[in-house]
Amino acid sequence: MTARLREIPYNYTSFSDREIVIRLLGADAWGVLNTLRGERKTGRSARMLFEVLGDIWVVRRNPYLEDDLLDNPRRRQMLVDALRHRLHAIEVRRQGNELVGQLLEAAGRAVREFEAWFADTASLRTRILRRLAGVTRRDNIAFDGLARVSHVTDATDWRVEYPFVVLTPDSEAEMAGLVAGLIELGLTIIPRGGGTGYTGGAVPLTDQAAVINTEKLEAMSAVEMLHLPGCEFEVPTIHCGAGVVTKRVMDAADAAGLVFAVDPTSADASTIGGNVSMNAGGKKAVLWGTALDNLVSWRMVTPDADWIEVTRLNHNRGKIHDAPSATFEIRRFAADGKTPKGSPDILTIPGSRFRKTGLGKDVTDKFLAGLPGIQKEGCDGLITSARFILHRLPAHTRTVCLEFFGTARDATPAIVEIKDYCDAHTDILLAGLEHLDARYVKAVGYATKSPRATRPNMVLLIDVVSDNEIAVGEAASKIVQLANARGGEGFIAVSTETRRKFWLDRARTAAIAAHTNAFKINEDVVIPLPRLGDYTDGIERINIELSIVNKLKLLDALAEFFAAPLPLLEDDDTVADPAQVEEKRQHALALIEAVKARWQGYANDLDAPHEHGTVFTALRDKHIRVSWKREVRRELHQLFIGREYLRVLEACDRIHQDILKSRVFVALHMHAGDGNVHTNIPVNSDDYAMLQAANAAVARIMKLATDLGGVISGEHGIGLTKLEFLDDATIATFAEYKQKVDPAQHFNKGKLLPGADLRNAYTPSFGLLEAESIILEASETGAIADSIKDCLRCGKCKPVCNTHIPRANLLYSPRNKILATSLLIEAFLYE
Repeated sequence: MTARLREIPYNYTSFSDREIVIRLLGADAWGVLNTLRGERKTGRSARMLFEVLGDIWVVRRNPYLEDDLLDNPRRRQMLVDALRHRLHAIEVRRQGNELVGQLLEAAGRAVREFEAWFADTASLRTRILRRLAGVTRRDNIAFDGLARVSHVTDATDWRVEYPFVVLTPDSEAEMAGLVAGLIELGLTIIPRGGGTGYTGGAVPLTDQAAVINTEKLEAMSAVEMLHLPGCEFEVPTIHCGAGVVTKRVMDAADAAGLVFAVDPTSADASTIGGNVSMNAGGKKAVLWGTALDNLVSWRMVTPDADWIEVTRLNHNRGKIHDAPSATFEIRRFAADGKTPKGSPDILTIPGSRFRKTGLGKDVTDKFLAGLPGIQKEGCDGLITSARFILHRLPAHTRTVCLEFFGTARDATPAIVEIKDYCDAHTDILLAGLEHLDARYVKAVGYATKSPRATRPNMVLLIDVVSDNEIAVGEAASKIVQLANARGGEGFIAVSTETRRKFWLDRARTAAIAAHTNAFKINEDVVIPLPRLGDYTDGIERINIELSIVNKLKLLDALAEFFAAPLPLLEDDDTVADPAQVEEKRQHALALIEAVKARWQGYANDLDAPHEHGTVFTALRDKHIRVSWKREVRRELHQLFIGREYLRVLEACDRIHQDILKSRVFVALHMHAGDGNVHTNIPVNSDDYAMLQAANAAVARIMKLATDLGGVISGEHGIGLTKLEFLDDATIATFAEYKQKVDPAQHFNKGKLLPGADLRNAYTPSFGLLEAESIILEASETGAIADSIKDCLRCGKCKPVCNTHIPRANLLYSPRNKILATSLLIEAFLYE
């Protein structure tokens, strides 16, 4: 990172100086600052201004520092006085410069707001405690640093503002009263369960936000046979509180010999309320659809602090978009949850409205014909409980693992062929069809089942089920044959234990981010099944371009290295010949220039004709290689032979490793049976250029998906990360709905509306914390930072942690403690 990018002190985040200046002083201030720098009229004044901004920035985003200053008025006043002293020093030096005056005016305003913020915070905390007393217990109202940092982000690790307060009510009955009180206090309400979202749906956009954590709503019924409205036969169902962890419901259904269809990858930590509000899916969606397809009814608190109960009528017990229409009864109740308000409304929605035609999943329509709660991401109320139908799994299951060693382009059509075969078969059902690409195969440490010495380039995991044991066995064999025709090999698991082992690799997909301190951009799109091959090709093209860009950056760094004096090893036994050194230097520079010209030629025209199709297809199929090891490193090792050149070669390897860290790549795994592709980009959060390159790649990916007739999300939602890729009409439709049901934005203020994207979001950076090496090395803090930096923030530790017991107000899961520890380390460094 260059000094110009991050000169503001105490900034251990992905933000550059630009974002911090804009956030604290406004967009105009950044333009003024750059103008002054262009005139070379900054220097010490700029450093003092940055010190002011650094102090404000670190305190505003660290609740431990905030609480410390709230508790110590004298220290707080000393800090404010120091900020004003620096601004005064700038005023003394500005010599009437009008532009400097503009900056000082903006900075003075920021300091005044910073000072007032403490008094306002103390006052609002007092009012919250007074207003909510009697609605819930005092220890359910949390302002402390641990509670707030635990609820500032989700699995994305993006954050915008800390919540002002976190509430952990004991029961569903408390919810309406809490909502009413928070509305009176002027706070926007953010419902939250497991915090496993991948789009920032539960990330506060304003510091005047209250997070209501629903994890205590963990009541769950036994499996109940009910005669549903409009259904001829009794149907097995289960009723769950919003805080019930998904895996608990799956286990309860399994114990009854049934299946709960909603099984996102986050099932070990996600909760029912989130499943409803996001319309979650998973691998079983290929057979039984997403949360919406399986809902019988749900209850929620409205932006008016009343209750709504929605019940599905004439349930088709299958995928909702396969039905001609779906009908819902909406009943409204007063704040007591019992007194009816008005007559029930009947909402009938065409089945085709729920998903774009030809797609198995689609959560991009946030309006959804006005159906309350579903895929609204907590923007129109708070889900408190829900009832789902359960399914009976046929008696016999076979799990098939297919390994493909050819190109992804050649292997991907097998997905469509397998799906078509299973759909046409009268005696079997496809209960799961999951995909891992070559990068995921490597990341999860996949153990190849084939006797081949190399890992496969694509793996498919498939569940086929039937009540006919012979039919399911024959189907599994046929699927292997289909793979064989595509250059694949197949393996069939029959026993429960072997089938479980086959699926273990699919559960380890988060490992793709291991080399970036567990930070990744995690997007999902949905592609029509016949176009999956085109999508895979499109992603491979992006990867090839990104790889070449990274390698060209490496060549530029090597050219700069060889243009400077070389680090020769010289001692009594070894003395380099200056003439020979110069000759080798020139050879190295010529080699680098020649390779750069060749690689740049590939990058400039990937569609140029080639004997193997085009340059792109030749690169994709490895007929052409862009290889640092073969084309540069090997040549350098042959050129710089001798002990005196060891340091030169070591330096080249170090340069390669440094540049490689910033390489952006895209990895895929899919719920392939319904075309839901999870597109992941690991990123180093301290590498600003890498973040920008990754964001540019995401934009290309979203365009690729829509150009192929797909949509930009199948189950992850929109949140902050995808809003910019929604079309204006879709946003406008939801905005109109929001204006109708929640005009004052009592719930999730700003979310899913214009401007609520990643522009104001940042993520912490352990890399920048570690840059404070002198302090870290002088204490055990460095070891602590290193031990926690790889937390995936997935939340899967919570249900199995003995110190995370929501009903006892123990929220000390490793995830939460790691989030808090990173802030404590930052506070330690600041002090």
